[in-house]
Amino acid sequence: MKPLSVGTLALPLIFAAAAAPTRETGPAFVDITWMSISNIYYELGSTGVLTDGYISRVPQSAFFGGRSGLAHTHTPFASDTAAVRRVLNAIGGPDRVNLLLTGHSHFDHSLDTPTWATFTGARTIGSATSCLQAGAFGVPTSRCTVVVGGERITVADGVTMRVVRWNHSGDPMVNPEQHDPVELSRVPQRDPVTGGLRVGVAEDFPNGGGSRAFLFTVDGPDGRFSWFFQNSASAVDLAQPIIVDGKNYGAPLDNLRAAMQDAGLDSVNLWIGTGRQAVARLVLPVLKPRAYLPVHWDGLYSPFSAGVPAPYSDAALESVLDSAGVELIRPVQYMDKWRLDYTGVRPLPNDAVKRALGFAH
Repeated sequence: MKPLSVGTLALPLIFAAAAAPTRETGPAFVDITWMSISNIYYELGSTGVLTDGYISRVPQSAFFGGRSGLAHTHTPFASDTAAVRRVLNAIGGPDRVNLLLTGHSHFDHSLDTPTWATFTGARTIGSATSCLQAGAFGVPTSRCTVVVGGERITVADGVTMRVVRWNHSGDPMVNPEQHDPVELSRVPQRDPVTGGLRVGVAEDFPNGGGSRAFLFTVDGPDGRFSWFFQNSASAVDLAQPIIVDGKNYGAPLDNLRAAMQDAGLDSVNLWIGTGRQAVARLVLPVLKPRAYLPVHWDGLYSPFSAGVPAPYSDAALESVLDSAGVELIRPVQYMDKWRLDYTGVRPLPNDAVKRALGFAH
């Protein structure tokens, strides 16, 4: 894998300030594996990219306080390193993951990122909070890149990722400690006994200033294809600017429009995301995806090893997608896999990996 190339921007939300991307030939397809929650593994030729990668599970009983009930924890928690190692071995070992992305920094997204970074040596890209969390577990600052939105990053030959500053689900009037954009200001201190951190959303795991969404384009030998990933969203203020410490990072929908324009896209092949019908009604006119893969619908607390707790179902969202002519890609079990190329999306068998993890086909 070549070193990452990050465009230098005069302002975080003006992609045009960066040098024009090169048009090297990229892979003909990307293989996409849904690992659970919003954990997505991309295989782009010899480059493996893992988004979020939360395999550990913190029980619901661990949390208390705040309007969300997730503000604080009774005890510190550490990553389940054995569980992460098991999944890593199932997908082929440390060489199969070269880049780690964190969409935001709550426990159900970034708790295991330092473990993945330690096991694989991969670089992490995410919020300042995610990098500070990783630093608590000894991941060098040189291996964690802070992104604020507006960056254009060359992931591999012919593969470009644009970072889109995004919001978090919820409502400032209902669950502000979970929804409102907050960054850590220093490296959190690990518990001297357990080695863990306080994983509440008002403790060591705030959301990291909202979320980071990612727009990928691949200039493959047969044609260009693209996809957009976001792991949280709120329809309440998706069109309102994200303000952190007095700095304006733009409104998520405006940021998405800017990324689409910079990429020269009128639509994408695939939207990987969450947010239900209210969010879809706002995002679909901007993104115009041909297909949609839902994530973050399977709950937070059921053990990963138990597999999907219940079938996917969202009739209201399906109706919105159907009206827009968007194909629903329906996930069934953890480690389901698909191939995306310039012609569209199709399922792939992933039997060996599922067998290794004890999941039914």
